[in-house]
Amino acid sequence: MSNDAATAIPAVDAPRQEQEQEQPVRGLGASLPSADARAKAEGTFPYAADLWAEGLLWAAILRSPHAHARIRSIDTSAAAAMPGVRAVVTHADVPGDSAYGRAVADRPVFAADVVRHHGEAIAAVAADHPDTARLAAAAIIVDYELLEPVTDPEQAFSAPPLHPDGNLIRHIPLRFGDPDALGEVIVEGLYRIGRQDPAPIGAEAGLAVPRPDGGVEIYTASTDPHTDRDLAAACFGLPPEQVKVVVTGVPGAMGDREDPGFQIPLGLLALRTGAPVKLAATREESFLGHGHRHPTLLRYRHHADAQGRLVKVEAQILLDGGAYADASSDSLAAAVSFACGPYVVPHAFVEGWVVRTNNPPAGHVRGEGAMQVCAAYEGQMDKLAAKLGLDPAELRMRNVLATGDLLPTGQTVTCPAPVAELLEAVREYPLPPLPVDASEEDWLLPGGPEGAGEPGAVRRGVGYALGMVHMLGAEGRDEVSTATVKVQDGVATVLCAAVETGQGFSTLARQIVQEVLGVEDVQVAPVDTDQPPAGPAAHGRHTWVSGGAVERAAKMVRTQLLQPLAHKFGMSTELLQITDGRITSYDGVLSTTVAEALEGKELWATAQCRPHPTEPLDEAGQGDAFVGLAFCAIRAVVDVDVELGSVRVVELAVAQDVGRVLNPAQLLTRIEAGVTQGLGAALTENLRTPRGLVRHPDLTGYALPTALDTPDIRVVKLVEERDVVAPFGAKAASAVPVVTSPAAIASAVRAATGRPVNRLPIRPQSAVVNRSDA
Repeated sequence: MSNDAATAIPAVDAPRQEQEQEQPVRGLGASLPSADARAKAEGTFPYAADLWAEGLLWAAILRSPHAHARIRSIDTSAAAAMPGVRAVVTHADVPGDSAYGRAVADRPVFAADVVRHHGEAIAAVAADHPDTARLAAAAIIVDYELLEPVTDPEQAFSAPPLHPDGNLIRHIPLRFGDPDALGEVIVEGLYRIGRQDPAPIGAEAGLAVPRPDGGVEIYTASTDPHTDRDLAAACFGLPPEQVKVVVTGVPGAMGDREDPGFQIPLGLLALRTGAPVKLAATREESFLGHGHRHPTLLRYRHHADAQGRLVKVEAQILLDGGAYADASSDSLAAAVSFACGPYVVPHAFVEGWVVRTNNPPAGHVRGEGAMQVCAAYEGQMDKLAAKLGLDPAELRMRNVLATGDLLPTGQTVTCPAPVAELLEAVREYPLPPLPVDASEEDWLLPGGPEGAGEPGAVRRGVGYALGMVHMLGAEGRDEVSTATVKVQDGVATVLCAAVETGQGFSTLARQIVQEVLGVEDVQVAPVDTDQPPAGPAAHGRHTWVSGGAVERAAKMVRTQLLQPLAHKFGMSTELLQITDGRITSYDGVLSTTVAEALEGKELWATAQCRPHPTEPLDEAGQGDAFVGLAFCAIRAVVDVDVELGSVRVVELAVAQDVGRVLNPAQLLTRIEAGVTQGLGAALTENLRTPRGLVRHPDLTGYALPTALDTPDIRVVKLVEERDVVAPFGAKAASAVPVVTSPAAIASAVRAATGRPVNRLPIRPQSAVVNRSDA
């Protein structure tokens, strides 16, 4: 469509695009509903904020109002003297390690000498009423000497060290191919990605209960309970077996619930008072306390030949890690490794850095690292297409990655990589109609039904983006999960410490056992650290690793169930099958129900799943760092008011590489949710931190997309090419649409306006077309 076409948007009410096919009612491939769906819908599901205990005390945390300051003194006497206050703790009261961290133990439980970011914890209070706890925290007197904050990551290289470990968290230089290679056509670009907050809707909360043995139990919405336990135990000065983490209902998570920053103060207060202590964070505390997406500065230079085939990519990538390291090393590895995108690039030279600043700490958010570079390399592909006079989709098609190609890290893509098929699917999908026959009053202009724009100023644009993410951990991380399956009285129980964060693992575990054992009634036990570790809920781990462990354990129970029958009839277990709750032999001689075969028996088995190992990136950014990859193509259609700069996304067409559909309804929901999160990163979500201070830490100042902002999301194709090394052949589903949709929206805005659009979220001034330019 021509960029000069001025249109407005019709009100479209199209159904979700689902494949019309008969589905099983149970087992893999069925749209089995979540077991807790009814309780969540009715509001009776118990989240961490709903917990209660006899003799409960309430906690409050005093946080720094400054981004950078030296602490001269902390006076807690007034707080401790308040009626109802049972304990006040500071850095001096931490009996074990004074700092913690998943990769680097660089983050103090409480600031001692220096405050390094706005909202850093200074002290914590336990009192008999939440208002008393908050008032007591406010009564703590801290004498600060204000210091100049370092908030520009480029300045961090020359600024005085903000931390004993220095300002540079990690540097990755990637060298692939010939540095002297040149293309006939060269385009350059500078891109900036803002700070996206995961903004969990449910309150971040927890309850700590002291144990008779001198330990403590922590009830919280953890996504990695064993790591949280180990970090907390080290700070408490206790052995891990004296600390137990019990996972309560997780009200959604996108990596944001992996910081134990308030669990440790809770446990300290419970140990100090000898009473249960509860904390329910306010929305402001959530914004100040948990990790955010890394703001990123990216400089790119793309080289191509006259036909548009990529020759070389040069890039500099700078991530702002905030005050502490957290997940920054992992995010940088993903950013550098995927800096060229799902394209064949013979020569690549990338410099990546992540640094400490006095901004709020960054952490795990879905698609970390990959989302930022996707926005940049797709911006470059649009520039290259414009310079060559090629259709943007055609340029991409000439360069797509396929199975057997090399990544710039030197790793061969061995998993299915149907990138061309995905792009072709969204390219061929019919475009939404233009509202040429509708009256002006019926048009839904960018900015809403009552928007101030005029239909004549609205232009429609179509843009494309291809994204990729890695699955599981990377760079030599030992990925392992353990699961136990028990069957008694016709009921199967799964014990696995894989946390249900909304990704559907609990439902998948039930489906696996139904598929393997033919047992209808399957329950998944609550998660705590008395169970063997299953690792964090990130990068599709639990579908692959924990699901694989459940499958192996269920197959071991299946063998136990079938062996007596096979022995009785003189055949091997391989000649028996379980279908629709019945056990039958190949020749029809044996036919009985699973319930009859299980009668009076108690069977159980424990198994582990550990994918093939990976390796760290070397000094040239080379290495087989990833277990598997997932891909996505998105075509965005937007309407832009080029006078006001307002943008409305009309439609997002999605084609995704999923390996195998295990639960159609859940898969579509995950894709739609991921696309919507990407929509927020593209248009509205940017946590502003002038001079390191978080502005408007609430859901009024921080604009999340709502149902009214969500466009038609058309899942036009799901490519089921199974990854043979993955259990079930399935791939991670929710991160790659988050990565791809912001780049597609930016591409469509470029098509509508002719402007470079090199910043996310897209600001109105980036979409305004001057009349002299029209």
